[in-house]
Amino acid sequence: MKKIVAPVLAGLLALSMLSACGNGNNGETSNSGTASGNGAASSGKKVEIEFFQNKTEAKETFDKLVAKFNEANPNIKVTQVNPPDAETVLKTRAAKNDIPDVVGMGATDAYKSLAAGGMFKDFTGDQLLSSIQPAYIQMMNDLTGTEVVNGIPFSANASGVIYNKAIFAEAGVEVPKTWDEFIAVAEKFKADGKNAFYLTYKDSWTVLVPFNALEPSIVGTDIFKQRQEGTVKFADAFKEVAEKQLKLLDYGQKDIFGKGYNDGNTAFAKGESAMYLQGVWAIPEIQKANPSIELGVFPLPATNDSASNKVISGVDTLLTIAKNTKHPEEAAKFVQFLLEAENVQQYIDEQKAFPAITGVSQSDPIMDGFKEAFAAGQISDFADHYIPGAMKLDALIQGFLQKKDIDAYLKQLDTEWDKVSNRK
Repeated sequence: MKKIVAPVLAGLLALSMLSACGNGNNGETSNSGTASGNGAASSGKKVEIEFFQNKTEAKETFDKLVAKFNEANPNIKVTQVNPPDAETVLKTRAAKNDIPDVVGMGATDAYKSLAAGGMFKDFTGDQLLSSIQPAYIQMMNDLTGTEVVNGIPFSANASGVIYNKAIFAEAGVEVPKTWDEFIAVAEKFKADGKNAFYLTYKDSWTVLVPFNALEPSIVGTDIFKQRQEGTVKFADAFKEVAEKQLKLLDYGQKDIFGKGYNDGNTAFAKGESAMYLQGVWAIPEIQKANPSIELGVFPLPATNDSASNKVISGVDTLLTIAKNTKHPEEAAKFVQFLLEAENVQQYIDEQKAFPAITGVSQSDPIMDGFKEAFAAGQISDFADHYIPGAMKLDALIQGFLQKKDIDAYLKQLDTEWDKVSNRK
């Protein structure tokens, strides 16, 4: 994310979190009509819409919203599809020109590639954008490098450290503000015979969470543009990031490469570690396993300059429509429905996410630990959003954490980046 966006985004999100505007339906001006009518096709035949989305955690919430829409629109039937490894499935379908009618996905390199390939509708100037916080649209434009808007931001997330308040209180430790304080807290838990972190590196995607938390504060996301221009190498810029990625391993449980995300959610819920390096999307799963757990969050303090340490926040789910959908009006009606304030509120309440539209707030006290950073503009997009998916960054990091060879890892990052760049 460009530095100019961060203060704007901070203001918007801080306002969103701290004070709900509560000014009603923000998606009511679409040219496709209201979302609550019968929406009938003139023939009376039921129109079937496929809603493909990539978040397994959100399936239950979207099921409720889909059911609500279908009940209000008896001549439209929306069916949710939520496969494992959804981005890969979507890219495979795109190669066959088989894009689902409505897609929910993150603002990632996969989205960038599919949008550049002309797979999605152009929403530039669409009234559906009128309720979206402009900073999120700017964030997506920064990602794609174009002013064309092919996706509508729906929700944002935040990533850092989730911690068990009771375990912190029992140990008499405070929330750390700097890297040295963070490691000192981890050392104390280790000395007391407790796991500071529960690491779930069997699932390769989870290694991206610490990388994304470290890189923007230590180096910054501008480096990816510089790397594209050929003015810098990862081998020269990423050594501190790599060293700190390895350092975190000293404070995890045994068998960190044998435990996956679901294992981690359950173990952390049971009090098997004091901290969990994950995003807020994990909180509902943790609470399912232990409804009485007392949770808090704080930015991972990647440096010893507390003012430089950032909350990682980006567009977690955007909504878009297949450019060649056979049912553009019905697809737009469903997207408009999802963007209605009460439906966004339901989603962010259940998923512990942050709203991308105005007039909706995230007020869960668990999130209080992020508010100071949002208010101060200490925010960055996810670093891996700027890295081509073809590099398979998660596998590269997972291998590095197993072999622990920093020089080989950094060299491999440069090599893989150049390979992908040369294909274009």
